[in-house]
Amino acid sequence: MSFLLCLLFSYICGCINGAYYIGLFIYKRDIRSAGSHNAGARNAGRVFGRIAFIATVIIDTLKTVFPILLTIYFYGDSFLIMFLVTVSIMIGHVWPIQLKGQGGKGVVVYLAALLVFKPVILLFVAIVVALGPVLHMRFTYIGLTSLSIVPIILSFFSNFELAFLFITLLFIVLLAHRKEPS
Repeated sequence: MSFLLCLLFSYICGCINGAYYIGLFIYKRDIRSAGSHNAGARNAGRVFGRIAFIATVIIDTLKTVFPILLTIYFYGDSFLIMFLVTVSIMIGHVWPIQLKGQGGKGVVVYLAALLVFKPVILLFVAIVVALGPVLHMRFTYIGLTSLSIVPIILSFFSNFELAFLFITLLFIVLLAHRKEPS
C-alpha cells in the first residue's frame, strides 16, 4: 500500500463518525442538531442514551485501532508513519469532509490510540477521571486534565516520540473543545 493511500485511508476511517451514523440510521436524527450539537460519544449518550454512547465508543475505537494496526502490519513501527497515520485519523474525526468539518472532539480517538500504543497509561487516565466527582470538577475539565497527563507520563516512563504524538493529538482535542460552553 502506498504511503499516501495509507494516509488517505486513515483520514477516511477517521471520518466515520459513530455518533452521526447511529443517529442517522437508528434514530433518524442528526446528532449535530441536538444536545451540545457535537457529533461525539458524549452527546450521543446525552441525546440517544447509554446504548448509543457505547456503540459510538466502539465504532470510534475500531476506526482508530484498525488503521493503526494495519499500518503497523505494512510499515512496521516507523514513528513518522505512525505519527502521520494517527494524526490523520484524528483530523478525519474532528473535521470530517462529509460532515463539512463538524465532527467529534477527538477524546475517544485519543484514548483508542493510547490503547494501541501504551494501554497501561489508560489506568492513569481512569484514576484522574475517577477523582473528578471528589474534586467537584466539570466532566469536561477533568477529562481534558486526564488527557493532558498522558504526554507527561509518556515522557517520563516511555519515550519522547510517543509523548510528542500525544501532545499533537491533545492540541487537536483542545482545539476541538475551544467552543465548549463554560
